[in-house]
Amino acid sequence: MLTRRTLIAAAAVAPSTAAILRAAEPDLSGLRDITGGARPIDAAERARRLSRAQALMKANGIGAVLVEAGSSLLYFTGVRWGRSERLTAAVLLPDGDPVIVTPFFEGPSVRETLAIPATVRTWQEDEDPLALVAAVLRERAGGGSIGIEETTRFFVSDGLRRALAVPMQPFVSANVIVRGCRMIKSPAEIALMKLATDVTVAAYRWTHPRVEAGMTGADVSALMNAATRALGGSPEFALVLIGEASAYPHGSRQVHRVSPGQVVLMDCGCTVQGYQSDVSRTWVHDTPTPEQARVWDQVARGQQLAFRTARLGTPAGNVDDAVRQYYATLGYGPDYRLPGLSHRTGHGIGLDGHEPVNLVRSETTRLASGMCFSDEPGLYLPGKFGVRLEDCFHMTATGPEWFSTPPAGLERPV
Repeated sequence: MLTRRTLIAAAAVAPSTAAILRAAEPDLSGLRDITGGARPIDAAERARRLSRAQALMKANGIGAVLVEAGSSLLYFTGVRWGRSERLTAAVLLPDGDPVIVTPFFEGPSVRETLAIPATVRTWQEDEDPLALVAAVLRERAGGGSIGIEETTRFFVSDGLRRALAVPMQPFVSANVIVRGCRMIKSPAEIALMKLATDVTVAAYRWTHPRVEAGMTGADVSALMNAATRALGGSPEFALVLIGEASAYPHGSRQVHRVSPGQVVLMDCGCTVQGYQSDVSRTWVHDTPTPEQARVWDQVARGQQLAFRTARLGTPAGNVDDAVRQYYATLGYGPDYRLPGLSHRTGHGIGLDGHEPVNLVRSETTRLASGMCFSDEPGLYLPGKFGVRLEDCFHMTATGPEWFSTPPAGLERPV
């Protein structure tokens, strides 16, 4: 039986046609592209990357590095390419220009996007591309091991091993080369990440006051993505968790609608010139409960503690330890148990939204200038709600520096 109270509650969250239209066709006239000053990675920087990779190869006895299509191929060569069953890859060599292997009919497109001097070798549809890679290695590889970039698919490395018959040198991880270059961001990379973050923060500021009762997560996500595009960014993700769904870091499949007293947790990012942002904000629609306000403040203090702990030379895992120990004093956990913080405190970020290394227990990599991380020590109360505040920072010669300023309080969440 429907009571008066039930009817009032239903009316409060019922989506209005006007609200749905405002989400689907928002008025973006007040927004402008703020990315006009973005400076792409230039030829000199790409040359420095290759020089650094070659120095690391020689120092570590690696005679060649195989890099499949993906963000590392983009990083070293400028070629932005998706993965498929047809192999496109680069062979980095300790001396001389890299060799790009790609299908014959893709050759013109690859050459068009290539941003460094390189030799392009093509294969026909009835040929084995890994036989071509093997031939390149026999001709050009220096002494030492063959480094395989860590995301390379098994059929590629296994096929190359078979194409070589008896490998000239053992296969090893290329992490010491690829991570050794990509983990330390240049000023140009940091500037692009800062610009991407500026877009996301501006999109939050535009979106927040337009969130209405009755909207679903998809409605709010549409607003955020529309604002991001208008501001000049390419939307990468816009996760919106409402009410109980916010208690689960990546949400649930149930449809939740904004209503008074409900938590709204947003985790959003975009790219500018390929470099990513990642910012999370949490607020309560209308008036928060004392518990919601308390948890929000606890997460804010956890985020600041992580930032203060991130000092040059500190093992990355210590940042996670500090937050988790603080949360334990509040009665959360312990460790990764709920209610509490069930995920790592942060992750690396750059061309990929998640890059090595993580701010997670037992990670011994020491923080160094140029490394970039998210700082997102959320708290999750199953069956109730969750709070996540996420801002990224980069390490400088004097310590960490924010890409975005964390919110001052729950009353000013964006």
